[in-house]
Parts: sequence; structure tokens; C-alpha cells
Amino acid sequence: MHRFYVSPESWDARVLALTGSEAHHARDVLRVRRRQKVVLFNGQGREITAEIVDLSSDEITLRKLHEAETPPLQGRIVLGQAIPKGKNMDLIVQKAVEIGAAEIAPIISDRTIVQVDSESAAQKQTKWQQIAIEAAKQCGQNWLPRVHTPRKLGDFFSVASEQAFDLRLIGSLQPGAQHLKKILAEYSNEHRDRPRTVLMLIGPEGDFTPAELALARRHGCQPITLGPIILRVETAAIYCLSILSYELLI
Repeated sequence: MHRFYVSPESWDARVLALTGSEAHHARDVLRVRRRQKVVLFNGQGREITAEIVDLSSDEITLRKLHEAETPPLQGRIVLGQAIPKGKNMDLIVQKAVEIGAAEIAPIISDRTIVQVDSESAAQKQTKWQQIAIEAAKQCGQNWLPRVHTPRKLGDFFSVASEQAFDLRLIGSLQPGAQHLKKILAEYSNEHRDRPRTVLMLIGPEGDFTPAELALARRHGCQPITLGPIILRVETAAIYCLSILSYELLI
């Protein structure tokens, strides 16, 4: 069945309707019909299987057939991703949703090639949040990750310092970085449990600068190596999220 997103602000299980872009996509792209069954979700764990009642107006009205609640994932992974060049951030956001990231924080690093000012930052946030919605619709994820507005690393830490993480990690090409397997094993041995909340920072092409790495370490981030082969930015993000998903979410 086709899936459609209804924001929490518009979610009302008593009066079901698709409006705006979701109604357009359903009517004009997917060509849905009356009495067809679809699934609605609100990005906060709620899901309704519904039947289309009317398509005659600007909105599509539906009748509830079944309502369910999806529990949140066992762990919480926040991806802090330095914005790469081209459309690679689109891919990273999409795959982060599929793998189970809870939040995605685009980082404007010293080596970020893409120029981002306050206006374009807001536009990019809107674009990437929509990509996250589309990915959640496609993969059946009922918990929608929040994509933050791009910000510099120092500004990111001023906000992230308010959150408690069991582990704070940063990918690094510098000497002395430890293997992720070792850090996870040490945490489990010390705490007799696996971590539940992890911050994972991934740098841009060319890695974070030494100054940025030092800043991250001052905020409790442990540098990790991803092995002897230098990975592309998008590969590094998917690699780290996949390992953390296995360790935290499964």
C-alpha cells in the first residue's frame, strides 16, 4: 500500500485528510482511486490504514480502518555530517533514515566546499527534511528523523552539549584514532551494557581540520578510524551508521 505523511500538527485520527503536496502526489502521480486502501503516518510512531472516500476537492478524505503505534527504536543515533559536495548529502540523508538515525545535523566545516549562508541553509534544511520524509514513506519508517538547519561545528556543539550521549564519536584520518569495534567493546565491558545513545560525526572531503578535531575532542568525542582504506564521505556515513545500527538497534 502507498504511504503518506501527515505532520503531527495536522494529525487527527477522527478526521483523516491528505492536503497539499501529499494530496497532489496521491491524486496526480499515483492516481489513487476511491475505496483504495493507503497508510498514513505522522513521523512520531502513529500509523493508520485508511480507505479513500472522496477525491473531488483539493483535499483527499479518508475513512479509518485500523490504527497502530510503532514503538521507537531501542537506541538513538544522531549523525553530525559535514556537508559534502554535489548531491551526496541527499543520499546520506536518505540512507540515514533507512538505517535508523534519529537526527541528522548537517555541519558547515572549514573544508565544506558548498557555500551556505543563512538563506540557503534554511532552503537546504527544508529540502533535506523532505528527502527524509520520502525515505520514511518508502522504507516503512514511522519515526521521522529531524534534519537540523546547517550550522558550524562550534554552533552545533553549543546545542549538542545539552544532550546526553553514551558515546560521542568522530571519524578521523589522524594518527591515534581507535577502531570503532574496540571502543564499543570497551564501553560494553565497562558498563555491562551496550550504548543507547551515540553521536557520530563524519567529516567532509579531506576530513575535519586538526582544529575541528581538537574542538570535538574537548566536547568528549573519541576519534575513530574506519580502517586502512580511505572511504568516500557518503560511504563513511553509511558504514558507521550500519555498524551502530547493528550494535544499538537490533
